[in-house]
Parts: sequence; C-alpha cells; structure tokens
Amino acid sequence: MNTPLAPRKTAKRANGAQAVSTPAIPDATAAADAQAFVDSHRDAGTTELFGITELCKEFDVTLRALRFYEDKGLLSPMRINGARVYTRRDRARLALILRAKAIGSPLSEIKRYLDLYGDHGEGRAQQLSYVISRTDTAIQELEAKRAKIDETLAELRVINTTCRRQLELRKRTDKLAD
Repeated sequence: MNTPLAPRKTAKRANGAQAVSTPAIPDATAAADAQAFVDSHRDAGTTELFGITELCKEFDVTLRALRFYEDKGLLSPMRINGARVYTRRDRARLALILRAKAIGSPLSEIKRYLDLYGDHGEGRAQQLSYVISRTDTAIQELEAKRAKIDETLAELRVINTTCRRQLELRKRTDKLAD
C-alpha cells in the first residue's frame, strides 16, 4: 500500500512550541504503511527495528501511550520518512517503563532511572544504586503501611466481635422479655 504522504501542518501551541499535525489517515492504513516500511528497511535476518504497531501489540499498549512516552522523553524512536522506527534500545526502555509503572513509580523517577544508563551503558552502576535506594525506600514504606493495616484490622476485629456479642446478648434479653 504505497500512498504519498500529505504535507504536515504546523501550528504554535500556547507554550510557544510548534505542534505538528499529520494528515488524517485511518489508523489501520497508517499502521499497515508503517509496518510495511519497517519491514522493507529491516536487514535480512535481523529484528533490530520495530514498528509502532509491533511494539503496541507485543506490550499491549496503545499508539497514544507510545507517543506519550516519546513526548515525555522516555523513548526516542528514529524517524524514517516520517514513520516512527524503534530500536532494540527503545524496546528495552519500553519494557522497563511498563515494569516500573506496574510497581507504582512515577514517570519522573522512570525518566531519571533511564537517563542514568547513558548512551552506552556507562551509568549502569549508578542505575543499580538508584534502584537499590528506591526499592529500599518503597519496601520500608509498604511495610509501614502493612503494619498500620494490620493494626487497623485488629482494631476492627475487636469492634466487630464486641458488637456481635452485644447484639447476641440483646437478642437473648429480648426473647426472655417476650
């Protein structure tokens, strides 16, 4: 499916940044074109490049989510003829983003963690130290919350048991009075 791309329109956002709008192309057509493009530029026998739809399917995320992570500086796909093309590095970063989100990390922490890595892994020791520090803190916070929950549950059980006894006692007293 080779369709010529319509020119892009630019407009100024309220913050002064330029917004680029793409022509209205149905998502299915755009996805098929992008996938065909990635496939045609992939070296034979390698899977070093990924199209946006490939990553969306693999990680069960939306196109919008990937674009959002790109806007936040978490992913940096290459652009080839306007199509987003993701590398193995982008794919690994996406996996880390989703894993960190699953345990409740905010995007600002995720970005900091990813930025520590550097261009060639020179910050790996810093990354590991950061993760150890962050997880130690999270573990302490969760254990404190669990202790508070256990304390609250114990108090609720006492209240519940007391109320049940009082209700049972009232029922017996009411039956004897009848």
